[in-house]
Amino acid sequence: MLSPVSFELGAGQVLGIAGANGAGKSTLLRLIYRFHKPSAGSVRLDGRDIWRMSARQTARTVAAVLQEQPTDFALTVREIVALGRLPHGTGFSGADLRDEQAIETALARMELSAFSGRLFGTLSGGERQRVMVARALAQEPRLLVLDEPTNHLDIRHQLEVAELIANLDITVVTSLHDLNLAGRVCDRILLLHRGEAVAFGPPEAVLTQAPLEKAFSVRARLEQLSHSDAPHLTFHL
Repeated sequence: MLSPVSFELGAGQVLGIAGANGAGKSTLLRLIYRFHKPSAGSVRLDGRDIWRMSARQTARTVAAVLQEQPTDFALTVREIVALGRLPHGTGFSGADLRDEQAIETALARMELSAFSGRLFGTLSGGERQRVMVARALAQEPRLLVLDEPTNHLDIRHQLEVAELIANLDITVVTSLHDLNLAGRVCDRILLLHRGEAVAFGPPEAVLTQAPLEKAFSVRARLEQLSHSDAPHLTFHL
């Protein structure tokens, strides 16, 4: 159950949603990418309620990459990325020059050009994640929603995803378990506990002892590993 949560996010900013399991992170994301309709209140993009927009209009504006990706697609990497053009009226066939450019740009941005002819099911978990992000980028959305994008990835691919999030020039809303990563890549953090907002603001204001201890029911401590490093969070029962 998600209690009323209210916040605003500026264009081009990255919002990290954090909290313990069951805090309401995935529910909030589903509301944002129009999978669930809110029973009260609204989700507004540029002042427009997304439920007053058509599904196609919303899909042209909001793209989502979910945690679990199917592995049995009998499609190539390029064919899956091309699916991102469907909200614009095209896909596998009938693609115009703009579609081709959007697909090629998304493949290149995710360093997948050399994989374009590979079957999706033959890829590693990290590679599949990159393909799904490329598909979302091919939609040319103004808002990208990422549900635990580093889940099940090794350290190298976690760092690659972190770099991607930090360098995207669109608005991003993502749920993250790794609070140190959230502190590095997010402009704003929303901390949830049992469906309620504990804190919202810049990382340096939210990732502090009191809100973290309330959200996770642990003792939190900021440690300065060196004079040049940002503070590192540690947790204790």
